[in-house]
Amino acid sequence: MSIARRDFLRTGVAAAAVSAATSGCNHVSFRPPPKPAGGWDQLPEILARIVPPQFPARDFVVTDYGAAGDGSTDCCPAFAAAIAACHKAGGGRVVVPAARNVYLCNGPIHLLSNVNLHLAQGTVVRFGFDPAFYLPAVLIRYQGIRCYNYSPLIYANGQTNIAITGSGSFDGQAYHWLDYAARADSDWALLQQMVANGVPVERRIFGPGHNLRLTLFEPYGCQNVLVEGVTFMASPFWTLHPCFCTNVTFRDVNVLPGQTNDDGCDPDSCTDVLVDGCTFNTHDDNFSLKAGAGSDAIGLAPCQNVVIQNCRTIQSLWGGLTIGSDTGSIVEGVFVQDCQFGPCDYAFYFKSSSAVGGAVKSVFIRSCNVSSCEQFFTIASAYNNLQGSMPPLFENINLQNVNCGAAQRCAFAILGDSRNPIVYLSLADIAIGPSRVVEAMENAFFVSSSNVTVGGRPVTIRGVL
Repeated sequence: MSIARRDFLRTGVAAAAVSAATSGCNHVSFRPPPKPAGGWDQLPEILARIVPPQFPARDFVVTDYGAAGDGSTDCCPAFAAAIAACHKAGGGRVVVPAARNVYLCNGPIHLLSNVNLHLAQGTVVRFGFDPAFYLPAVLIRYQGIRCYNYSPLIYANGQTNIAITGSGSFDGQAYHWLDYAARADSDWALLQQMVANGVPVERRIFGPGHNLRLTLFEPYGCQNVLVEGVTFMASPFWTLHPCFCTNVTFRDVNVLPGQTNDDGCDPDSCTDVLVDGCTFNTHDDNFSLKAGAGSDAIGLAPCQNVVIQNCRTIQSLWGGLTIGSDTGSIVEGVFVQDCQFGPCDYAFYFKSSSAVGGAVKSVFIRSCNVSSCEQFFTIASAYNNLQGSMPPLFENINLQNVNCGAAQRCAFAILGDSRNPIVYLSLADIAIGPSRVVEAMENAFFVSSSNVTVGGRPVTIRGVL
């Protein structure tokens, strides 16, 4: 998400609702692309490809390498030594045993191929908050743009068969990074200007003297990734952020709040991702699927074949399920089912702008419940009022059998770009409680609805054609 974004649709939806109510959608001569084939029938094949990695039955216990769960010993060197030994031996588990206190880690944990970092029950790994601990800078993706920055707290680059398992916790101590959040705007502007000026990735170097925050877990360009059973809390920035990864499983994971911009799970230009049975409690988006921003994403991998099922979100001060705003490549083939969403601002929120471009295609949501929200379903093609020459495409979006206790501000806000209208939106068997505005519609075509109620009254949501 972009940090300065909070007020956009609070005013934009109201204006669009007035426009839609007074003028309606104009009929235009428009030839849409063919509707993509497939749907839920693709799910079994996708799930069959997502297979967690397996590891040899060898254990490397971090206390054998100098770690101590006493809350004061820096265990970062011991973690690195145990991971290196496990990797050199051909793989296995790096075990963090239970301790009376926490394992202090004054620096990042860098995973290597064939290593399963396993936290025993009750284990807490707490990361130090001195930025110098997280140098040298490593390759990451920051809000959709590649650059070099302080290392994420847990990181891997180009590794195969990596895992974090067990029932312990990682604590990112987000409170200590709040001053970085307050000072980040100038660096974010600089990074965007670097892209506009054609500065190559290897020269986009941040870190000392800069204020771009760290994610908690960011595997970059990895294959066969498993995270199971553990808890992540107080991330300085986004919590789970796999980038350019293939075959990723998050199962029975818990995410607890940070301070701000603490997204729960943000698959970014990844292929074949399963998020199953997880619980999220965040101030920002619970889920946010991404595919890079603007010209830096052109020609890079899409985010595709993402399955989110059997998950529960406790609350979010922003979005339950969001896609974007980083859609510079393509987000395609998203399947969400049997999820429970707690109170949130936006329940389902798909967003981009003509400054970012890209596409969101073939999204399927079914059998979900939302306790309450401000806006139930929103597509925003001019997110944050950003303007450019690359209007995004939103195509083949499907919601079926979804209930929501209340959408206080707006039930449906479907706001397309006239240069690239929203096409093929299907809404079926949806029950929403009271809402101030039922529908705000602009530049949306081939919209169908059946058995949709708002405040107990049947409504028909229509676009054009």
